Amino acid sequence: MIARTVDGPAAFRDLVFPFLQGDPVLNSTLLTNIADRASGIMNDPEPPVFVAVHEGERVVGAVLATALRGVLLAGMPVELVTPVADVLAAAAPRALGVNGTADAALRFAEEYGVRTGRGYREVERTRLHRLGEVVAQTADGTARLATDADVELLAPRLGAFRAEVGHVGEGAAADRVWVRQRIERRRFWVWEDGGRVVSFVGHQTPVFGTVRVGPVYTPPEYRGHGYASALTAEVSRRLSETGDQVCLFTDLANPTSNKIYAAIGYRPVRDFVGYSFS
Repeated sequence: MIARTVDGPAAFRDLVFPFLQGDPVLNSTLLTNIADRASGIMNDPEPPVFVAVHEGERVVGAVLATALRGVLLAGMPVELVTPVADVLAAAAPRALGVNGTADAALRFAEEYGVRTGRGYREVERTRLHRLGEVVAQTADGTARLATDADVELLAPRLGAFRAEVGHVGEGAAADRVWVRQRIERRRFWVWEDGGRVVSFVGHQTPVFGTVRVGPVYTPPEYRGHGYASALTAEVSRRLSETGDQVCLFTDLANPTSNKIYAAIGYRPVRDFVGYSFS
């Protein structure tokens, strides 16, 4: 196995998408992150590192390393980790962390740590789910697509969401751009009750017949009314009606959210683990 860096998101997309297409649900995070960068709506404070793993001339693995999210292994099998760790220890020696399936993420953290002299610790466990038959959820209010008039309200809430889940952001201006770009692409929904926007749900770029829901956020003062459940169910229903497979990630440390998504009709696919590097 040989791992090589690839210059630029478009070239990386063209090289690895035929491989990743083999399991678009398991590889959803890679597919959408690559697609958004290739289309110019995902911006990074430092150039990402794109790595393809080859067996002869055949691509058998793909990895993305970004300044704000670290190393995304997606569904990469553990036996491919060593050549990736070799390449990224040189090409991305200050990665924030790594996320992947349990055995692959741990192996990468160990091998990358040896090569860079950095420590690591587990920081998150998540579960990938695929939507089965959607079950509607009820709450006071209605769903609607977000509009440009919502940007100034939603951008600070996106920042609050990032802080709550421990994601690094680039500040208020970047959050406004992020929200506006997704509103323009009809990928951001809100739940409105009594004239108040009380919850939001986004979804990612559909790729190879698969679309991932997220982020999902309700400000603390509006929680406990079922707004996020109702909105997620409605967005999931609309997406499933296009014929796409619908998936999402849940935080395994939050049993309430896992119960809510199960009630909507989501079923487990695979668990993932995240490590941060020190």
